[in-house]
Amino acid sequence: MLLTGLRDPDQREAIRVGEDALTYAQLASAAGAVCARVRGAARVAVVAETRLETVVAVVGALAAGVPIVPINPKAGERELEHILTDYAPDLVLDDVDLTQTGDWPTAEPDEAAPAIVVYTSGTTGPPKGVVLPRRALAGNLDALAEAWAWTGDDVVAHGLPLFHVHGLILGTLGPLRLGGGSWHLGRFSSGAAAEALRGRATMLFGVPTMYHRLAADLEADAELASAFSGARLLVSGSAALPAADHARIRAACGQEVVERYGMSETLMNTAIRADGERRPGTVGVPLDGVSVRLVDDAGEELDVWDDETVGEIQVRGNNLFLEYLNRPDATEEAFRDGWFATGDVATRSADGYIRIVGRRATDLIKSGGYKIGAGEIENALNEHAAVAESAVTGEPDDDLGERIVAWVVVEDGHERPSPQELADHVARLLTPHKRPRDVRYLDALPRNAMGKVTKKALRA
Repeated sequence: MLLTGLRDPDQREAIRVGEDALTYAQLASAAGAVCARVRGAARVAVVAETRLETVVAVVGALAAGVPIVPINPKAGERELEHILTDYAPDLVLDDVDLTQTGDWPTAEPDEAAPAIVVYTSGTTGPPKGVVLPRRALAGNLDALAEAWAWTGDDVVAHGLPLFHVHGLILGTLGPLRLGGGSWHLGRFSSGAAAEALRGRATMLFGVPTMYHRLAADLEADAELASAFSGARLLVSGSAALPAADHARIRAACGQEVVERYGMSETLMNTAIRADGERRPGTVGVPLDGVSVRLVDDAGEELDVWDDETVGEIQVRGNNLFLEYLNRPDATEEAFRDGWFATGDVATRSADGYIRIVGRRATDLIKSGGYKIGAGEIENALNEHAAVAESAVTGEPDDDLGERIVAWVVVEDGHERPSPQELADHVARLLTPHKRPRDVRYLDALPRNAMGKVTKKALRA
């Protein structure tokens, strides 16, 4: 059973969104009504607003074995039209009534059946529908539970969107599989997270922008820091958390943040274990059931464990998606002899810790005969006290092949550091050939709906 916490539903709180909550019994009954309604449909959708009705719609569809797509409620007209045309749902479940009741089905759909279809952010073209099977959800959540000692006694607090993997699958379905609780904060704030952690919550899932804000708030408020000091686990994902923020949070509340690495197509691939070393800048080791390898430009496996040699990450395991919906060409192109080519580039240390250094297409810079990961330089820049955030790109250079360009947002209250100061800072932390040759200052970095920096917009 995928959502094993609903096998024998009781009066424990299962899901909370802001001030509203459902017990396991209430969730099973309301989802049972949705299950009866969608049974026989080929596929359904829900506009994934941050509310209980979204969770009930997803759980009900999963119970019925009908694949569901959670749609970003802020999707523009063109993107929404593309998703609805490409996915062609029989029903859009935007009128879920929490008072309706129904029985939880006794039959469990096949583990290979499609469960959820997540649309990519569309940075390289129209969004693609990633078809995730039930076995990927179940196996990956179990692997995370093992790595993080995550049990039904835990309550996960988060303020993540419900239309993507992090907030919906990890932050919401994960607790429901384990029999614990999911507490959606509504809108993330340090105060709301602290209130949850003072209450039932034991874990916090977030992204680097949240933790950057949290670091400043913890430094300014000892009472807030005290609330976070009691958390069992703080988890960050979706992008690299700067080492400076790791250090600030540790100094303020004694917590060391855990990072993990995943994608829509693979769910989670690696994670820092709860009992492992919390090494800033890394995303830990492969999860149980997931095989990870690094390959060179020719696709040959790199048997190198020096935390320096850069290769593309390829993944194999039951965590993988089934296909890109209606895109057999893209599906075939994404695989290499059964290995999914992630497009992410990384290094690997002697003890197997993976360090992501960027995307192959946008973040692998070939300068002066070296292969350099933009993410590594961004992490170094972000350790400078005057840098709030940064992005690094490569631009054509007649001498070097590509020169390293840094895009920098200055921290409020700080003087703008000179380009030479930032170049020297990077050279001191890394090596001289990784220093930026050009520094450009911005008020903010351009981001997509998921909060990820859009480097195409920088280059434009």
